[in-house]
Amino acid sequence: MEMVDRQEATGEDDPLWVLACSGTGGDILPFIAVGRQLAARGHRVRLLTPAPYVDWVASHGLACDGFGSEQAFLACLDNPDLWDERKGFAVVWQSVAPYLQVLRELAARESGRCHLICHPIMLAAANLAKAARPGIKVAALHLAPSGLCSSHEFPALGSLVLPAWLPLAWKRRLWRWVYRFWLDPIMLPALNAARRDMALPPLDSFDSLLRGTPDAVLGLFPSWFAATQPDWPAPYFEAGFPPVPTGPAAELSAELQAFLDAGPAPVAFTPGTGHKHAGRYFESALAALARCGRRGLLITPHREQVPESLPPDVLWLPHAPFELLLPRLAALAHHGGIGTCAAAFRAGVPQLICPYAFDQFDNGWRARRLGVAETVPAGKLTAGTMAAALRRLLASEPVAESCARTAGLAGAGSAFAAAERLEQALGLRVSRPLPA
Repeated sequence: MEMVDRQEATGEDDPLWVLACSGTGGDILPFIAVGRQLAARGHRVRLLTPAPYVDWVASHGLACDGFGSEQAFLACLDNPDLWDERKGFAVVWQSVAPYLQVLRELAARESGRCHLICHPIMLAAANLAKAARPGIKVAALHLAPSGLCSSHEFPALGSLVLPAWLPLAWKRRLWRWVYRFWLDPIMLPALNAARRDMALPPLDSFDSLLRGTPDAVLGLFPSWFAATQPDWPAPYFEAGFPPVPTGPAAELSAELQAFLDAGPAPVAFTPGTGHKHAGRYFESALAALARCGRRGLLITPHREQVPESLPPDVLWLPHAPFELLLPRLAALAHHGGIGTCAAAFRAGVPQLICPYAFDQFDNGWRARRLGVAETVPAGKLTAGTMAAALRRLLASEPVAESCARTAGLAGAGSAFAAAERLEQALGLRVSRPLPA
C-alpha cells in the first residue's frame, strides 16, 4: 500500500488514533470500519473495546486493547434489565463506570500525541483523559441520531414519541428533566468521583460533558435517514452508514445455501447478537411464521432461547453474513439496531422492527417514516401482532417501492467518508489527495 505523506498544521508526526467503543458486535463493527479507513490512509490506529472482542478486532487487521473482563461482560449480558427501555442504560453504564480511567492510562503510555475517537458512552473516559492531557483532541462517533438529543426533531424515547406540534420550549424542558431525573443520577456519581480524585470540579449535568468534551461530532448515518438539526453539537460532520467490514468467513454456509435454494424466500428473525433473553421473541416468531405460511430463519448465537423443536421449514443459525443473506429474504424482523437497519436498507428488504431499548425505538420510528418498516414494541410482542405486521409488509406495493427507493439511496452515491471527515474535523492537513 502506498503511504501518503501527511502532517498536522503543527508539522508534527501523525498522532495515534485511539477508537474507543463499548457494547456488542453491532456497536463495534462501525469502529472497525472507521479504523480500517484510517489505517488505509496511513494513520496509526488502535481500538479499545470490551475484552471479549479483542481477538475479533485483530482478525480485521487492527491493533486492539481490551478493558474489563469476559466474566464481567457476560454478567452484563445475563442481566435481563439490559433490555428494558427504562433500566437498560443503567446496566450499560455500570459495565463502563469501573473503567473511566482507561483512556487516560492508554494516552499516558503514548509518548506522542493522541486523538480519541469515541462512542458517546466513552466520552466520560475521554473527558478525564483530556483533563490530564489538554492537547488531546476528541471526536464523538454517533452511530444513531437519537443520542444527539435534538429538541427540534425530538427522538423516540423508548415507547414515548412526542407529537411534532409540541412547542420547542416544552421539548427543551423535557430534555432537562430527562437529564436531571434519569441520566444524571445514573452517571454523575461515578464520573464526579473520578474527577474529584483528579482534583477537578464536579459536573452538574452529563449533557455538559456530551457537548463540551468533543472537538467534533460525526454522525455515522446519512441525512436522508436523519437530517442535521440546528441544536446538534457543533461542528457536526455527516459520514454515512459504515460498510460491513469483510471478515475471513463472509460466505453463506452450505446448510444455509441449501435451505435458501429449497423453497420461497424466508423471513429472518434476530433480536441482536447480545440479546440473551429473547425466548418470547422466538416463540412468537415461530408461531407467526406458521400463521403466515412462511419459511423462516431464527438467528442468534444463544441457542437456548430458541424453541428446541423446529419444523423443517424453519432453520436456526448462530450467525449469518447479512450482506449476502438479506437480498434473499422476503423480510427481516429485528430489534432495530442501527447496523441491522442499514443492512436492510442496502438490501431493499422490508423490516419488522421489535425494539427493546436504547436507540432501537427511534431507529424503528425513522425506518417506518421511510415507508420500509412496521414496528411492534417488545411490550406488545405476540404471535398475532407479528403475523399481522408481516402480512401487511409482504402484501404492500408501497412498501416494496419504498424499499427499492431506499436501497438506491443506501447504495450508489453513499460512500462512507468517516476517515476524511475526521481528518477535516481534527485539523489534519493532507499534503496531496488521498485514495478513496
